[in-house]
Amino acid sequence: MNIHEYQAKELFEKFGVPTPKGDVANTAEEARKIAESFDSNLYAVKSQVHAGGRGKGTFKNGYQGGVQIVKTAAEVEEAAKNMIGEVLVTHQTGEEGKLVSKVMVADAVEIEKEYYLSILMDREHSCPVIVASTEGGMNIEDVAEETPELIHKEVIHPLAGLQAYEVRKLCKKLGLSGGTAKAFAKTLKSLMKLFIECDCDMVEINPLVTTPDGEVMALDAKFSFDDNALYRHPEIQALHDPSEEDPREVEAAKYDLNYIGLDGNIACLVNGAGLAMSTMDIIKHSGGEPANFLDVGGGATQEQVANAFKIICSDPNVKGILVNIFGGIMDCDVIAKGIVAASKEVNLEVPLVVRLEGNNVAAGKETLANSDVDLIAADDLADAAKKAVAAIS
Repeated sequence: MNIHEYQAKELFEKFGVPTPKGDVANTAEEARKIAESFDSNLYAVKSQVHAGGRGKGTFKNGYQGGVQIVKTAAEVEEAAKNMIGEVLVTHQTGEEGKLVSKVMVADAVEIEKEYYLSILMDREHSCPVIVASTEGGMNIEDVAEETPELIHKEVIHPLAGLQAYEVRKLCKKLGLSGGTAKAFAKTLKSLMKLFIECDCDMVEINPLVTTPDGEVMALDAKFSFDDNALYRHPEIQALHDPSEEDPREVEAAKYDLNYIGLDGNIACLVNGAGLAMSTMDIIKHSGGEPANFLDVGGGATQEQVANAFKIICSDPNVKGILVNIFGGIMDCDVIAKGIVAASKEVNLEVPLVVRLEGNNVAAGKETLANSDVDLIAADDLADAAKKAVAAIS
């Protein structure tokens, strides 16, 4: 799960990570009132969407930049007016962009130097790793590709936690000393505490800045949480904003379906993540493009299958459907009945290829054969993929 920057700011304040004062506004008038309450001479107005590259983004109304630095409360209001209710397009959103429904107004600070800092869960080492760079404010992917020597990492032992010598090593690599190094150390310890206690997958600050008076502050933040641990954090779960996600994925989650939308035109309905990946691979191998990843799980019910079909058919790009079921725990006849019910309910108008194998497969095939659903039966996975590709050609 991801959260907005203004929500990340609230977590920073709770755990003692220094960050400029700021608040969220839903209207341009609210943005102006927030700016007036700061009594500052420089403000940052920041679009709140789950996407990077906001500063270099373009709104579909022609307004340039999802992050604006302005000098007066009136300019804050004007910037917010051009952002709220408009669609922002960045290199991460794709051409469709994201609708901005709110902005954060923050006190802009004087910057001496920008850095990149993140903590993420390293799957290879099964522990947190700190990633830092002197090249803050830039796309870290570009830095890693063009100047990898500027990326510094510290793998943190999961039981020992962050050690003082590890902090000193990072300070040296980043060129920090004196009071600034002490401020960085305090910030890093607070950030690590936040990361562990909130079950984060990633906390990224870009940029982390130093000021002329030696302060260290987080100016931007991206958070990702371990979905499997959210039951321990109802206060974090409450921060979830479903409007930032693919509505099909939100709908799938209601029925415990694992769905990820893709750019292809052959929809997949499969039981098991590994089988789903294999199905997408063989569709590609056969010359097609998968429209989604959809794992209904090992014990799906007829209702889940029916809802999976509805979600698949809500994608206008879908030109054909491939159902690939291997019944281990799952009863193939349950799947077959779900396919029949869903096909009738959604008035299916695209080719449907079905491959069933495993538990109670004979009954499942009989259910499909006795139905009036127009479908193409397949003997195995390769046969199913070839028939699905041919059906939409």
